[in-house]
Amino acid sequence: MTITATVPRAAAYRGRLRWWTELPLIAVIYALYSGARLLVRGDVGDAVEHGADILHFEQILHLDPERWFNRLFTHHAFLGVPADFAYASLHYIVTPAVLVWLWRRRPTHYRMARTWLMISTLIGLIGFTLVPTAPPRLLPGGHGFIDTMAQYGSYGWWGTDASAPRGMGHLTNQYAAMPSLHVGWSLWCGLMLFRYGRNWFVRTLGVIYPLMTAFVVMGTANHYLLDAAAGVAVMGIGYLLARPALRYTDRVQARARKALGREQEEGSSLVAASSSSSSVDGSPVPASSMEGGSPAGAALLADGDTPAGSGPAPDGPKGGGTVPVQRPVSVPRGTGEGDGDGPDEAAERAFPPGEHAGRSSRMS
Repeated sequence: MTITATVPRAAAYRGRLRWWTELPLIAVIYALYSGARLLVRGDVGDAVEHGADILHFEQILHLDPERWFNRLFTHHAFLGVPADFAYASLHYIVTPAVLVWLWRRRPTHYRMARTWLMISTLIGLIGFTLVPTAPPRLLPGGHGFIDTMAQYGSYGWWGTDASAPRGMGHLTNQYAAMPSLHVGWSLWCGLMLFRYGRNWFVRTLGVIYPLMTAFVVMGTANHYLLDAAAGVAVMGIGYLLARPALRYTDRVQARARKALGREQEEGSSLVAASSSSSSVDGSPVPASSMEGGSPAGAALLADGDTPAGSGPAPDGPKGGGTVPVQRPVSVPRGTGEGDGDGPDEAAERAFPPGEHAGRSSRMS
């Protein structure tokens, strides 16, 4: 037997997400990241000491390629200038572009990817707070690093304060080198492109982009190799925490919806109770309730009573005058002889045989 499963349409998943909620959420996370990154500057002396310790540890492990890349970008402008442009702009362009691409083309994976990126960003913020670190370009001159952003500043909008526009260096924290979210975000973008890209070109970009970013951050003397490694580790931790965070969020939302539904049900019950009590307090009762055929209703239609809608009737056997126009009323039948003044007798009093003879032999 063949079992076929219907794959949900992508639009169905996108319909659960709204851009007017997603966009403010991302903006709040980014503003929190940027604001805290700016406010948590740390002590300059401690930041320089942390940077020197990282470099010394890399030298012990013989894993200090920062100087080689920095000399390469410094001596060759055709490498240094594009690297500076990449460092100053791609960080803020590619990541949002990949988010929008996931939203439109892979909506079933967007929520997980977005949560992964946000959690990793917040973890990086904790790293900036606990371990303020001076980048290689801000170490004392004896370490031999050159700030390529300052060297090629005339080619772009940046000055001597990293990638900040000229005159706005006070709006950035230059001692937030550990971990490198340039590398972390580029790794996230590369994984998204490689995993969900449909052609070889997109997947190739997914491989090249994070590698290029790692070379750029070291060649421009903005990060150490261990900063790049820490950025990768942060993304790994964020990935492990993303699914539990989504499950917890879904549980909270389900409880909130359940509580809201219970409140709405209670409100509906109160409205129904108030409406039913109003009919007892003297509010008009619909006329249709009088047509159900109760004995009391039939008794009200006795001779001489003229209900609404009655009019003159043709002369009957007794001469002129008007008789009430009576509508058929359903009356329960009696249980037989000996019932006394039961429903059948009440019906006979309400409808004497002579007055409705010939109209109908059965009332229902």
